[in-house]
Amino acid sequence: MQIQSNMASIERIPTSITKVLFETIKIGIIKSNLIAMIAGLSMALFVHGIPLLDKIGNITLALIGSSLVIGAAGIFNNLYDRDIDRIMERTKNRPTVSGIVDIGSGLIIGIWIAIGGLVALYIASPLSAFVGFLGLFLYVIPYTMWTKRRTIYNTEVGSLSGAMPPLIGWAAISPDILHPHAIALFLLMLIWQMPHFYAIGIRRMEEYRAANIPMLPVVKGIRRTYVQMNAYLVVLFLCSFLFWSFNPYIAIANALLSLGWLILSINGYRRKQEDQWARSMFIFSLNHITVLLLMIVGYSLVAA
Repeated sequence: MQIQSNMASIERIPTSITKVLFETIKIGIIKSNLIAMIAGLSMALFVHGIPLLDKIGNITLALIGSSLVIGAAGIFNNLYDRDIDRIMERTKNRPTVSGIVDIGSGLIIGIWIAIGGLVALYIASPLSAFVGFLGLFLYVIPYTMWTKRRTIYNTEVGSLSGAMPPLIGWAAISPDILHPHAIALFLLMLIWQMPHFYAIGIRRMEEYRAANIPMLPVVKGIRRTYVQMNAYLVVLFLCSFLFWSFNPYIAIANALLSLGWLILSINGYRRKQEDQWARSMFIFSLNHITVLLLMIVGYSLVAA
């Protein structure tokens, strides 16, 4: 029986180079963050009345640079978390856990693609490279190495890094990243991540507990997580007003989506099993941010 179990585990280990690379750099996270980066980039083009083709070089460099920097962050995270990834069901077959990607190879790949990404962003805009480096630093040092295993506030710290992609995109087009519209997009990403990752924390609570990671539901319980999640959803609803001057329809869309998410949270918590409720919250969170970011990109490019 043990031999069969080991054989099954080996069969699940990725074998193709492409699959190994994609799992090591966390390709799914790269894709989702690129949408946010493109939203910031598109918004900056619209706000400053810049034709798309006039900045095609910057756009291309921002896409390449962001992909590489985010991929490097994923590699460093995977390397550092090998011990806890081995315990958790969804991560136990990562190449850094199985040994397909060892520490030395992983560090070399991570360092070189980080450098390549930052150089690409620097050519687009020095400020864009700085924001990219800041996002990389926040994810690897304060989040992965300092807070993830020590405090329930690891999610708040990690969300700072996750909110950087829109600013990377904006900075690739214009240096005024403190523009109200850029700040609105940054805050949207910052707040949205909290209920999103709380839902993941509840769904994977036993895995996080086994790995001794102090996620909020593990340490404080689901009731506390539910209350805190709803508080962030109210703040997310209030963020809608920040988009009114950019486009009222986008502001209304965020308000309706946030309100719907809050209603789903309250009703689901009362009527569903905890796992089912957390899963519905997680799925809604993905739909919420995808719809909103695509609306921002579409409006910015069509109305420019």
